[in-house]
Amino acid sequence: MKNFDIKEFGEKLRYLRKEAGIGQNQLAELLKISNASVSYWETGKQQPSAEAIFKIAIFFNVSADFLLGIDD
Repeated sequence: MKNFDIKEFGEKLRYLRKEAGIGQNQLAELLKISNASVSYWETGKQQPSAEAIFKIAIFFNVSADFLLGIDD
């Protein structure tokens, strides 16, 4: 069984954010979360909540499975 890889999540989040052409602060504002949270997730210092994963998936139109490394 595969384990959740916080660094892989952070890399995917950073990639999606940069592809959308937005900064960490702007993403935080759009998702109504703290700037620090986005930074911590991207650097693997903190795991996102289920609610945060849901918001990110909806915003970037990707599946939670993609964000969590279950699907490519």
